[in-house]
Amino acid sequence: MRKVVVSEFVSVDGVMEHPSWTFRFGSEEQEKYKLDELFASDALLLGRVTYEGFAGAWPSVTDEVGFVARMNGIPKHVVSTTLQEPLEWNNSTIVKGDVAEEVSRLKQEHGGNILIGGSAQLVNTLMEQDLVDEYRLMVFPVVVGSGKRLFGDGGDTKALSLVETKTFGSGVVVLTYRPERKDK
Repeated sequence: MRKVVVSEFVSVDGVMEHPSWTFRFGSEEQEKYKLDELFASDALLLGRVTYEGFAGAWPSVTDEVGFVARMNGIPKHVVSTTLQEPLEWNNSTIVKGDVAEEVSRLKQEHGGNILIGGSAQLVNTLMEQDLVDEYRLMVFPVVVGSGKRLFGDGGDTKALSLVETKTFGSGVVVLTYRPERKDK
C-alpha cells in the first residue's frame, strides 16, 4: 500500500503561502533531501492553485540532477472542482468526484509514495478523512508574520507522533510526523 506524504515549507510561525522567503536558506543538503523525497514518490497529488503554479513553472526549467525531469514526468493527480481539463503539463489528470474515495483508491495501488506539496486546502481535507500517512514539515528559521497557514482554523484536534528530525546547516529543520491513528 502506498503512503500519502505531505511535504511542506513552513515558517516558524506556520506560514506556508508564497514561500519565496525560503530561498536564502537553500543548501545542497536540502536539495538532496528534496531530490530523494521526490524519487521515493511515483505520483504527485495537488490542489488546483498549486498545480497551476507548478504547471506554469516546471515545464520550462532544466537541471542536471534529474529533479526537473522527474517533476515533469511523474503522474500528477489534480483535485479541482473548477478545472475541466488538465493544463498542458505531462501526465496530469483531474480528480473528479469523491476526493477521499479517489485518494483511497490511489493508496491501494502498488508503487511509491504519493507526494503533496503546497495545496493547504487539500491537505486539510485529507487530514479530516485520516488519509495522510506522514507530514514532513521543513521549518525555515524565519517569522513571516502573515499569510496562509498550513493547518487552517477549526476542525478536530489531530494528534501526531514525531518520528524523525533532520537539521540542515542553514538552520532549516525537517520535522516528520505520523498521525496517531484512532484504532490504536
